[in-house]
This record gives sequence, structure tokens and C-alpha cells, in this order.
Amino acid sequence: MNQFLFSILLLISRFPLKVLYFFSDIMFLLNYYVIGYRKDVVLENLRNAFPEKSDKKIKNISKLFFSNFCDYLAEMLKAFTISETESRVRMQHLNQQLFHDAKAEGKNIILLSGHVFNWEWFNALATIIPQKNCHPVYRKMNSTFWEQKIKMVRNRFNNKSLEANEVIKHIFRTPNDGDSVYMFVADQTPHSSHVNYGLKFLNQKTPAFIGYDKLSTRMDMVFVYCEMKKVKRGFYQVNYHRIYPDGERFVEYEVVRKFHKLLENTIRKRPDNWLWSHRRWKYKDAIKKYDE
Repeated sequence: MNQFLFSILLLISRFPLKVLYFFSDIMFLLNYYVIGYRKDVVLENLRNAFPEKSDKKIKNISKLFFSNFCDYLAEMLKAFTISETESRVRMQHLNQQLFHDAKAEGKNIILLSGHVFNWEWFNALATIIPQKNCHPVYRKMNSTFWEQKIKMVRNRFNNKSLEANEVIKHIFRTPNDGDSVYMFVADQTPHSSHVNYGLKFLNQKTPAFIGYDKLSTRMDMVFVYCEMKKVKRGFYQVNYHRIYPDGERFVEYEVVRKFHKLLENTIRKRPDNWLWSHRRWKYKDAIKKYDE
């Protein structure tokens, strides 16, 4: 059954994006006006994040979010078969010199992005940077079949994806020689048993994923924030910003705080482009160490 469903999805993914966006519009109308998938969650998250905004403004952001979310699903499906040429046209990568600088310094790169639409379209980056190894980091799925299919998509364009529980070990075992890039979606919600650190983010006490923080204090790597911008439907820009320590080296949680500050600035510019349907704050009471 899974294989049959995947074959259907693969076939649909070959449709032009304008056709997929037609289906996206239908999905949006059905969900927003009939089904209401996680509508209450989105509204609650938005109200907590932006208490200064009117209820009318919050509802407008929510509506735009669901439209963007349906486009995200269509674009994620397109990622199964999108060509390298089309991917480069639709995703513009700015400040590429940063990758050449890290290569010259002999330092591997940690890319930190958020759930800003559309983070799934990073993959073609591997074809335009000087590093030999580009590793998207993914979370293990319950279904082995679908995990392999998603991994297959993320391994397109010469990427070599790594499971989140293995990536830190892989980095420590790999020479820090400027030939590797690791791509983290770094605003994940840690499991309640791993909520060791939290900070104020979007006006709320927020558990933070901190796996990459160990790297910042133990290895001399280049940390980069990926600022995603939706230019128009189906076209994006990602601008890469190097994150520097205040002192000679990063101290504990410094890169985590700086990443979240940069991400919050991005979200506040276009709040409808972030994944508000995610239950981001469900484990906030489990935080052991908290920074305002």
C-alpha cells in the first residue's frame, strides 16, 4: 500500500508547479473553511507571540499562514522530482562567498535554519558551494518505508543526509577541514526528556534544541544563520549570515541565543511564513535552565 501511494505521489510531483498550486488552493479552502486542521493551535500560538496585535490582525496572519502551509505541502511534493535547473531558479542563494571563506579557513560549516517556508528547498545548495560534503539533518520517522523515501528526496543533488541522533558523533569523527556542511533545522522542539535549556522566544518561555551547541564550544567551526525570504509564490531567497562569538570562542548556549534572536527577527518581518501549527511550546514547563 505504501509503495502504491508513493508511486501516486511521485506521479503527481511531476506536474508543473502551477498545477500543484491549483491543488494547494483547493486544500486551503477545504482546511481553512471546513476542516480547520489545528486552527485553534495556530491562533493560540499567534496570540501568545504577538499580544500587541489585534484579533483581526491575528486572524489575517493565520489565514495567510494556512495558504503558505498548503503551498509548502505542494512544494515539498515537487521536491521529489524538481530539476536542478528549476531549483536554482526558484531558490536564490545569497552571500555564497561565506562558503568560500570557510573553505579557505579550513573550517566545516553548521547551517542553522528555522521552519520558515520553504526550508525543504535547500537541497540544490550542494551543487553550488565548494564543499564536497553536504549533510541535511533529519529526524527518524516511525515508518521505515517513508523515512527511506524522505531520505531519498533529501539526498538528491549529491547530498548525504544524516539522522539527528547520529549527526553529532559523525561531526566529531570527521576532519574539520572546510569540506563539510551540515544543515540543521534548529528550531525543533526537544522531547520532554531532553529539555535542558530554554529562552525567551516570541514573547514566550521556549524549550530549545541545543545539540549543535556542543559543537560551538568544542570545535572551531563556522556557524551560519539561514535567513529565508519568500519573494513570491514559488520563489525564495536565502541569505547566509555568519554568527560570530562575542569573545574569542563561543560560550555555552551563546550560539543558541543568537540563532533564536535572528530567527525571531525573520519571523516578525513575515509571521505568516513560519510553522505556527507546530506545538512548539508544549514542554515549556520541563525547562531546567532558562535565560530571559
